[in-house]
Amino acid sequence: MTSRLDGPLKVTGQAKYGADHNFPGTAYGYLVLSTIAYGEIESMDVAAAESAPGVLGVYTPFEPLELNRPQSPLFGESWVPLQDREVTYYGQPIGFVVAETFERARDAAMLVGVTYRERPASTSLEEGLATAEDAPGTEDVEVLAEGVESIEDAFAASSVVVEATYRTATQNHAAMEPHSAVAVWEDGTLTVYSGNQGSDLQAAELASALGVDITSVRALNPFVGGAFGGKGRTSAPAYLAAAAARVLGRPVKAALTREQVFTATAGRAATVQKIALGAAEDGTLIALRHDSWCSTAADRSFVEPTSHGTSREWYATQNLAVSQKIVPLHIPPTTFMRAPGEAPGSFALESAIDELAVELGVDPIELRRRNSSIAPPGKDLQWSSKHLDECFQIGAERFGWAQRSPRGREDGDWLVGMGVATAMFPALRFPATVEITLRANETAVISTSGADPGTGLLTVLALVGAESLAVPVERITPRLGDSAFPPGGMSGGSTATASAGSAVMVAATEVIDALLALASAPGAPFEGAEVSYEDGRVLAEDGRALSFGELLRAVNRESLSATGSSAPGEELTKHSFSSFGAQFCEVRVHKWTRETRLSRMLGVFDCGRIINEKAARSQALGGMIWGVSAALHEALEIEGSGRLANGDFAGYLVPVNADIPEAEVEFVQYPDTLHNAVGSKGLGEIGTVGVAAAVANAVYNATGIRVRHIPITIEDLLVE
Repeated sequence: MTSRLDGPLKVTGQAKYGADHNFPGTAYGYLVLSTIAYGEIESMDVAAAESAPGVLGVYTPFEPLELNRPQSPLFGESWVPLQDREVTYYGQPIGFVVAETFERARDAAMLVGVTYRERPASTSLEEGLATAEDAPGTEDVEVLAEGVESIEDAFAASSVVVEATYRTATQNHAAMEPHSAVAVWEDGTLTVYSGNQGSDLQAAELASALGVDITSVRALNPFVGGAFGGKGRTSAPAYLAAAAARVLGRPVKAALTREQVFTATAGRAATVQKIALGAAEDGTLIALRHDSWCSTAADRSFVEPTSHGTSREWYATQNLAVSQKIVPLHIPPTTFMRAPGEAPGSFALESAIDELAVELGVDPIELRRRNSSIAPPGKDLQWSSKHLDECFQIGAERFGWAQRSPRGREDGDWLVGMGVATAMFPALRFPATVEITLRANETAVISTSGADPGTGLLTVLALVGAESLAVPVERITPRLGDSAFPPGGMSGGSTATASAGSAVMVAATEVIDALLALASAPGAPFEGAEVSYEDGRVLAEDGRALSFGELLRAVNRESLSATGSSAPGEELTKHSFSSFGAQFCEVRVHKWTRETRLSRMLGVFDCGRIINEKAARSQALGGMIWGVSAALHEALEIEGSGRLANGDFAGYLVPVNADIPEAEVEFVQYPDTLHNAVGSKGLGEIGTVGVAAAVANAVYNATGIRVRHIPITIEDLLVE
C-alpha cells in the first residue's frame, strides 16, 4: 500500500498552509462580527479603533473596501462582506480592522461601536415550518404504478404502513484549519494563499469581486487542512485581505478565530423529515413518501436535499412521492457539508426502514435485499454496477450479524444492540484538465489546479500517472493547488479521483503520442521509423530502444508536455451511477446512567476500483466517524437571539479517540469503467451516509427506545 506523498511534510510541520505564509511588511486583518440576527446597521463608531496603536485601516459598510458580487459559473452570485448595512444573522462580518500585528488588529476591533436598528428575527426551524416555502431548483417527484391514482391510494392498498417524523441538527464543518488568507499584490497581480477546494474557482471569484482580469489573480492552496464542503467558496478573509492589500499596498493576512468560523462561514442545515412506508406482508415496498424541510439562510442560497438525495433512488418501491421545502431563517449560511442531503436524509430513511422491519418481524438486512433497486424508481437507466447485496453478505459475516437478537442482549450493566443501514452516494464527475510533462531526467510532472483537502488526491495523481505512463511511481511528481495549472475544478462531491484521474489517462495518451511523433521526426533518433511506447521507452521495430529521457536529451529537449481533459459525457444517457455500502454498528447503553457508547462498527463499500487502499480506508473511516459524531455528539444550539450557544470546541462536541474504539472497513472491488476510464467511484462521502441511522437502530435494538432525532442524548433514553 502506498503512503500519502504529502504525509511526511504534514507530520513534520513542513507543509505550509494558507496562514503559514509570511512576507516582509505583512499587515494583519481581524473581522468584526454582528451581535444581532436581523436588522440594519445605523452607525459604526470607529474613532477609537482608528486611533489605536498600529492600526492601518478600519473598513465598514460606511467606508467599505471596493468589492463586487462575484459571478461563478459553478455557484452563481456570491455574497461579499461590507457592501451593505443589512444584517441577516448573528456573527455576520460587518467590519475589518487592519493593523501591524494580529493582536493590535484584534484589540482595535473590540473598540468598534455599532448601533443597530434591530428587527424581529426568525431563528427556529420548528416555528418556521408553518410558513415553509418551495425549495428553489427542486421539483417534487411522484411515481405511481399503472392503475394507481394517488400516493394515498397506494398506502391504502398496503398491508403494513409505518409513518414517523425525524429530525437532524445544524452542524459545523469543524475543519482543523480555520479559514484564512494571505494576499499579496505585485505589479498589478494578486497572489492569494488560502485553503480552498479549488484554486481556479477561487481565482475566478476573486477576479470577479475585485474587477480585474482572471489573468491578474493567482490562487495557491497546495495544502488544505480539511474542508468537507466548507471551503468550496471563497471565504470572507480572502475577499477582505485581497481588497485591503490593494488599498494599503502591502501584504495582508487574515484568519478567522475558531469562534468566528462557526458564524462567518457556512454549515449544515437542520432538517425535519416525515417518512411513510407502505409494504406488502412479505416486506415488498408498495409506497414510499418522504417530505422534507430544511433550514436555510435568509438569502435562500442553499437547499439540503434530504428526500431527493435518498428516497428518490434507493429502493424499488412501486409508488413514490418526495417533496422538499425550505424554511428561511436569520442564521449563518448553509452549504454543502460531507454527503449533503444523503447524510441527514439517510438517518430518516434508514431509521424508517428499520421500523418497518420491526413491524413486519423481518430481518433488517433481508428487508433491504427484498427491495434493492436495479434503477432509480421511475427511471429506465439501470445502475452501471451494484454490489450492495455482497456488501451486506460480507458485513453480516464479519460482524456476527447472525448472533444478533431482535431484543439485544445484556453484558453486565450494559445493554448491547446492533444496527445496520444502507449507504449510497451518487458517483459523479466534474470537468478536469491535467498537464503531463516528461522531463529529460526520466521523471514526469503531473499538474492540475484542483485541491487535496486531505483526500489523498495528490497521491492518486501519482499512482494513476505512473500506471498510465508505465513508469515507477517514484518518478512521478504530482502538483496541485495552483490556479496557474490547468483547471482541475473543485475537490468535492467525491469526484476528484474519477475526474482528475480520467484526465490523467487522457493526458498520458496525448503526451505519449507527442513523444512518438518527436521520436520519428526528421533528425530524431528514429527518423521515419515505426515506433511504439512501452514501460517508459520508445521502441523501434528493429529492436532499438530509448527511454523518454534519453530521447529528449538526444533531440536537445528539456521536456515535452501535453494536456488532457475529461468530462461527463454520453454515459449519463445510458446508466445511473452510484457508490454503495453497508454500515454495521454495535452500541452499549448503560442500564442506569443511559450513557451510550459505540463499541464497534464496520463499513463494507462498493466504490469501484480502489486506487490507494491505505488512503481509501482512511477516508471511509473518517466518514464513518463523522456519522457517529452526528448520531451521538454534534449539534449547534441556536438561541432565540440567533447567537450560537456552543460556537466553539468547548461546547460543540466531536468524537475523540475514546469514542471510537473499533472501526473496520472493507471494499468489494469491481471497477466501473462505464462510469469513467479509471473505474473508480466516489468514496470520501459515502462513509458518513447511513451511520447515524445504524447507531440509532442499534440503540433501539439495545433498549427498545426509538429515538427519531440526532444527536441522541442521555435524556432521550431515560425511562420512568
